[in-house]
Amino acid sequence: MSESGNEFEKASQGEQGNLFSEFLGFLKQNRKFWLLPLILVMLALAALLVLSSTAAAPFIYTLF
Repeated sequence: MSESGNEFEKASQGEQGNLFSEFLGFLKQNRKFWLLPLILVMLALAALLVLSSTAAAPFIYTLF
C-alpha cells in the first residue's frame, strides 16, 4: 500500500503540462492520430458559430 502511495506522490510533484500538450501526449501514446483532424474540424465549426454572432459575420459570409 505504501508503495502505490509513494508512486502517487512522485507523480503529483512532477511537472504538469497544459491541456494541449496532454492531448498530444495522449495521441502519441495511444496511436490515435485519426482524432486530430476530427478535433480540428470541430474547433473550426465552433469558431464559426462564435464568430457568426459577432460583428465579423458579414466578413465571414463573403469568404463562402
